[in-house]
Amino acid sequence: MMRELWAQTKAFSLAVAVHVLMAALVVLGTMTWKPFRPPALTGMTIEAVMVDTNAIKQRREEARQEAEKAIAQEIEKERREKELQARKERQERERLEAEAAEKQRLKDQAEKKREEDLRLQQLRKKQEQDRREQRERQQKELDEIRKKREDAARQRKIEEERLKQLDARKRDEAEAQRQALAEAQLQQQIANEQAQFRAGQIATKGDEYRAAIRSQVTNNWLRPPTARSGLSCTLRIVQIPGGEVISAAIVGRCNADEATRRSLLAAVERTGSLPYRGFEDVFEREIDFIFTYDDD
Repeated sequence: MMRELWAQTKAFSLAVAVHVLMAALVVLGTMTWKPFRPPALTGMTIEAVMVDTNAIKQRREEARQEAEKAIAQEIEKERREKELQARKERQERERLEAEAAEKQRLKDQAEKKREEDLRLQQLRKKQEQDRREQRERQQKELDEIRKKREDAARQRKIEEERLKQLDARKRDEAEAQRQALAEAQLQQQIANEQAQFRAGQIATKGDEYRAAIRSQVTNNWLRPPTARSGLSCTLRIVQIPGGEVISAAIVGRCNADEATRRSLLAAVERTGSLPYRGFEDVFEREIDFIFTYDDD
């Protein structure tokens, strides 16, 4: 603001000085004018006066032009000074901005370096922590491997002892099985002999059982007049333990007429109970036997 005020004041002063100079030039031009002489009645005198007047005008015009030129030069000088001052101010502003930018760059660079140093420090701490954890893991793995080896060695000894005991037990069991097999074979042989003997007894007992049933049914049969010699019918009797008859039916082949068939079923029903005591081993809940009749 002060600079602009000073520039305006300086321009105003210069303009005043230029006008004063023009006035001085006019005065100086006037001073060269010769004193007035009485006009002579000659053409030469009139011509001299006219020449002096034109010279004055010319000097005035030259003074005016010189003044205008001086003013233009002063204005141009002032413009150049303003441009120079603006250039200086711009350069100063650019210098200040450059200094501020440089300071900011240095500040950012310092902050970046500080952050980088902090990051490197944290990275070194993390790497150290990782190495420490890795060493701990490796030591733990070594301890586990050592423990596993010790456990494996101990387990191997236990297994070896167990295998020895198992081999001894197997030998004992094999011997016991061999003896048991021999004894079982002996017992099986005895049982087979007894079974064969019993089977013969049962077969004989079964024949006796069926013969007793056949005899009891025959004794209770009331032969109808239509019965013919050579009668043969298969009877199926359902009973419960004790010999009590539940039902009777003719199954399979039967060459009797209807009346004879009814008489055979009636004979079973009149029997009520079939032989049981003494035949428990060969008792059958459902038994089939062939009823025959020959007229001898």
